[in-house]
Amino acid sequence: MTERTRVLLLDIDGTLVNYRTELPPSAADAVRQARALGHRVYLCTGRSRAEIYDQLWDLGVDGLIGGNGSYVEDAGQVVFHQVLDAAVVAEAVEWLIAEDLGFYLECNSGLYASDHLPEKAAALLDGGATPANVQFIRDAMPDLIYGTRAGRDDVNKISFALAPGVDLGALTTHYAGRAAIDSWSMTGTRDEFGEFGQLGIHKGAAIERLIDHLGVSADDLIGFGDARSDLGMFAACGTSVAMGNAPDEVKAAATLVTDHVDADGLANAFRRLGLIA
Repeated sequence: MTERTRVLLLDIDGTLVNYRTELPPSAADAVRQARALGHRVYLCTGRSRAEIYDQLWDLGVDGLIGGNGSYVEDAGQVVFHQVLDAAVVAEAVEWLIAEDLGFYLECNSGLYASDHLPEKAAALLDGGATPANVQFIRDAMPDLIYGTRAGRDDVNKISFALAPGVDLGALTTHYAGRAAIDSWSMTGTRDEFGEFGQLGIHKGAAIERLIDHLGVSADDLIGFGDARSDLGMFAACGTSVAMGNAPDEVKAAATLVTDHVDADGLANAFRRLGLIA
């Protein structure tokens, strides 16, 4: 067992929890053991603070990098927070409504959704918008606040259910210099959601801010992830771990590849790195 104290940065979906949003007992135990041994643990996620539910805080984590880097919190202190330009949010919401796309505004104060988001998102899952798939979406995001038809001034980013005919390349061109357009997966099999993010905001940049705040070295950091959005985290950390369920490009960028999230991947990586017994 190493006596060196490390700073551990954990992506959530597909890393700490599986794609059914279940927290494996082995992962929870590993986080608690690592903290008991003096290691610091931060969530590093695309989720905004409103989507960090009690079971995650109950692990005793030290802080949060949320909104893919738009928010940094350490021991309850806000280290950094930047929001999407309100004019961009208003324009995006107008377009999303006109195109009849399901969407939600990701804020620290809440997740503000269009009324039909669960049905629109469920249509992208295997089997389509069955009652079971609609319920899966509602269960995965239990605190959505429905009825959103206008922008806000506290938005970290906007996610929307993709649909045939949505041209992310055209959106990228239209919002050049104003917003970063991307996509992401809820299931780990395909990208079901598009995203309006902030220029220059990503996990790697947020980690640099956390490093400055903590006064540690990048060599003290270990990042754990499974998706393209974790590549910036990997670049900012001295050691990086890709989950067994990660795509090949993410595995290729990692120092270590562990097992699938559902095969005790996080706990096994902690053991291989000497973070726990």
